[in-house]
Amino acid sequence: MKNEHIIRLIESKPLAGMNEDELATVRAHAVVCSSCNRAFEAAQISALLLKERAGETFAPPPFFQARVLAALRERQAASEQWSWSRIWRATGALASSMVATVATIAVLTFVIPGTQTNSELSSVSNAYSAEDVILNAGDLPDNQPSDNQIDQQVSDGQVLATLDEADQDR
Repeated sequence: MKNEHIIRLIESKPLAGMNEDELATVRAHAVVCSSCNRAFEAAQISALLLKERAGETFAPPPFFQARVLAALRERQAASEQWSWSRIWRATGALASSMVATVATIAVLTFVIPGTQTNSELSSVSNAYSAEDVILNAGDLPDNQPSDNQIDQQVSDGQVLATLDEADQDR
C-alpha cells in the first residue's frame, strides 16, 4: 500500500462510513506518506466540524413565522388570480363560438327574409285578405273549405304578407 495513496479512499467515503479494515489501512498509510497524512487529518477535521455543526440548534429570527405566512398568502392570491385568468382564456373559444352562432341566426332571421322581392311576396299571398281570414271565416260559402282546411292552407307567412300589403295600401 506504500505505492498507492489513500486519497481516493478518503474522498470516496466519509470516515464515519468506513469499516475497521479500511480505517486501519488509512492510518497505516498516513504514517508513511506525508501528503496522505495531511489529507487524513483534513478529513478528520472536516468530519469533526460537520458533527459539531449538525449538533447546533438555531432559533429563527423574530417574526419569521409571520413573514413566511405573509409570503404564502401572497403566493396563494397570485395563483388564484392566475387561475381565473386561465379560466377566462379557456372560455374565450366557447364565447366566440356562441357569438358567431348568434350572429348567424340573426342573419338568417333578419337579412335573408328581407332579400325576397315584392313579386315573390305577392305570389305567396292568395285571394284572401287578412280581414277575410280572421273575421269572416264562418261566413264562407259551402264550396269554400272549412276553418280547419283554411288553417292548413294559409300559412303564417301568407297572413303576414297580406297584413303587410294592407298596411302599405293605407
